[in-house]
Amino acid sequence: MIPVKCPHCQVGLKIDEQKIPEGISSFKCPKCKHEIPISFLEKKREQRTDGTDTVIFQPSKTKGGKLTVFENEYAKEQIFHLREGHYVVGRKASVSGATIRIETEDKLISRNHFRIDVKKDAQGGLIHCLSDYQSKNRTMYNGKYLESGEEVVLRDNDEIRIGHTLLRFNE
Repeated sequence: MIPVKCPHCQVGLKIDEQKIPEGISSFKCPKCKHEIPISFLEKKREQRTDGTDTVIFQPSKTKGGKLTVFENEYAKEQIFHLREGHYVVGRKASVSGATIRIETEDKLISRNHFRIDVKKDAQGGLIHCLSDYQSKNRTMYNGKYLESGEEVVLRDNDEIRIGHTLLRFNE
């Protein structure tokens, strides 16, 4: 059994990893009905002498991710590395509380637009959680706007759009 905590309502769950179907990327929390994203660590199957398979899970990544701002008419390409901690991402301005300041002329980006919390998971690896920071023009995650108070776990190659600017998260 794997202990899991819903990132939305914080309910604790125990999941039987043997019953998780291959190919799914999320499941609904039985309490709050929000999607809980899951990602499988790299796994290898080894054939044992008794004919059964042994599943070996590789340790999760402890290195942080990175956030890439794609070049457009408003900004040049920029790369920001994410280590454990809390980051507020926004437009670089003289008055801004953002810890990651994007150099851009895109006025649709708030000075404090979205937040990424990088924290350790149960295996000692890092997870990256994205939420809107009450921005005026909202944050789009993989083609859908984040709702107020919604938090999602970022996965490799996820896209974030703020204003006219596209960002990509990579592990």
